[in-house]
Amino acid sequence: MSDAQGYDPKRSRVNDDTMMDFIRGSVTGDITEVPGIGPAAAKKLAAGEGDEAVTNTYQLIGKFLMLKGPDSDDNKVESMEHCEKFWYWLQDKGISAHRSAIVKAIALKVNGLLPGVYDPDLYEDEDDEE
Repeated sequence: MSDAQGYDPKRSRVNDDTMMDFIRGSVTGDITEVPGIGPAAAKKLAAGEGDEAVTNTYQLIGKFLMLKGPDSDDNKVESMEHCEKFWYWLQDKGISAHRSAIVKAIALKVNGLLPGVYDPDLYEDEDDEE
């Protein structure tokens, strides 16, 4: 049995209360405030030079928003593609655990600021466990 690749909000193992506290709360900038990011993940995200280093929540949100494009006449980056791009970017940064939780947390947080960026209804099926 092979593991499914890519973003799936149902693979988020973050407690609902923790997720909602982050979504409703203020952003402090401490990257470990993001559900799914602990010290090891923070270190991996901070690796790199210049714009490759992500050291705070604001930069992580910025990276998420950067991946919303580029749009063209033939293709607009919609919610599912956007979340996939962010999930794979986290994978490229070496994040091996809680990627779906991180994507979900940032997507929901940003959707509260910019409604329409994330559509959780696209991921619902008959066994919605969120």
